[in-house]
Amino acid sequence: MPWNDKSGGGGGPWGGGGNQGPWGQGPKGPSGPQGSPPDLEDIIRRGQDRLRRALPGGGGASPAVFALIAAALVVLWAFKAIYTVQPDEVAVELRFGKPKAELSQPGLHFHWWPIETVETANIAEQLVDIGGGNTSGEGLMLSGDQNIVNVQFSVAYQVSDPRAYLFDVSDPDGMLRQVAESAMREAVGRRPAQDIFRDDRQGIAASVREIIQTTLDGYKAGLQVNAISIEDAAPPREVADAFDEVQRAEQDEDKFVEQANQYSNQKLGQARGEAAQIREDAAAYKNRVVQEAEGEAQRFISVYDEYAKAPDVTRKRLYLETMERVLKDSGKVIIEQGNGQGVVPYLPLPALQQKAPAPAPLGGTTGGNQ
Repeated sequence: MPWNDKSGGGGGPWGGGGNQGPWGQGPKGPSGPQGSPPDLEDIIRRGQDRLRRALPGGGGASPAVFALIAAALVVLWAFKAIYTVQPDEVAVELRFGKPKAELSQPGLHFHWWPIETVETANIAEQLVDIGGGNTSGEGLMLSGDQNIVNVQFSVAYQVSDPRAYLFDVSDPDGMLRQVAESAMREAVGRRPAQDIFRDDRQGIAASVREIIQTTLDGYKAGLQVNAISIEDAAPPREVADAFDEVQRAEQDEDKFVEQANQYSNQKLGQARGEAAQIREDAAAYKNRVVQEAEGEAQRFISVYDEYAKAPDVTRKRLYLETMERVLKDSGKVIIEQGNGQGVVPYLPLPALQQKAPAPAPLGGTTGGNQ
């Protein structure tokens, strides 16, 4: 039977009237006429009664209670008014939202809260990594020779102007990341891929640092870039194998060129050495021939001088020396005609016997010959 069925004298599931609950009582509405809104003064009066009953002393509050409440408020205010700046931080106090000129160094400080508030900035060197294995394509860049490279690098920076860092830029760290990525894309886009891979990483890092610092100074971000470190640069994974083949081919080309240069330098050095030796031998031969010619000429002049002084004697002496040189190796003895008297002919028998062959024996024994 439905609960709203009024037959049987019941107005609800428990048989009571329409305004009665399960225990025989109807719901109590707010005080006042039926259906009128609640009385605000009545609610406030009930809250005050409950507060008096909760406080010590019953119906009235003692001075000790107010002193305790005041002490708690003072402690709370002191907790908010006193702040600590860590060793790697500096703080900037704001009065009515306007930053003060002075900076709070590390240590314990006081400010008039809530009139004044405090903002802190970490001034230690920080490192942000960009690119690499990020799947969002953050490190994919187009080089100057139309190659795609995946660059992973890090930026070391620190806060140089805390006031500008805290209040002039809404998100300085995020802006640094975007500026660093844009600067790296600009530097890589101006150079061939080989420079970022291995040839000129230091030059690219210096160029990127200069671009980032110039941009941050223009934005007044209060950041100083200390160093740019290019940790890795590689082609995308889709073309890594083909790129490795090209790299190996270039390395083989470089190796062959080096070997050819080495062989060329070896042969060139050997040829230069032989040429130098030939030149030295020719110079030595030239000096020897010239010196011999000069000596012969000097000897001829000296002989001529002596000949001019005594022509007959010199002529005879030259004749005798010439004949001596000509006949010194001859085996003949020349005797002047008319001077052969008293010369006994000499037959060189020992020499003839040595030249003549020994006669063969005529008999079987040597006794018959005797």
